[in-house]
Amino acid sequence: MSLRRRVVRERVLQALFAFELSHEPIQMIIENIAGDLEKQPESFKFAKQLILKVIECTKELDTLIRQRVEHWEFNRLAIIDKIILRMSICELLYFDDIPPKVTINEAIEIAREYSTEKSDKFVNGVLDSILDNLKKQDRIKKTGRGLVDTKTNKPSHK
Repeated sequence: MSLRRRVVRERVLQALFAFELSHEPIQMIIENIAGDLEKQPESFKFAKQLILKVIECTKELDTLIRQRVEHWEFNRLAIIDKIILRMSICELLYFDDIPPKVTINEAIEIAREYSTEKSDKFVNGVLDSILDNLKKQDRIKKTGRGLVDTKTNKPSHK
């Protein structure tokens, strides 16, 4: 049985935070922070894939974040918030089997737990905006039932 993804995402956050601050070799960080996940191969695989993909795509992810936080200086954003946003956008773009709602809800909960008092609302707003934009650009490619909300299925409340 694999660990709950929330626990795994928290480890990913910790590993990316350690990498952001130390710039130590990522394999060493993965071993130190997420090594105990190896007993749960699915969890470890997900953690490692997400960590490496976020690092690989940081410039692209940061560009998407910058486009949505025009009124803030990017360098002044809380490091934890930045990492949570990177992780979540990475999941939206590159992890086809994770529903966008799950990604955003997890990000909000992790921000609530690990960041500042208003971070959950900030993360939610930025991710909603980015998701809408990515959908308009047809960049969200999810596979499986119920993975992408479609506006035509929502009842109208007029």
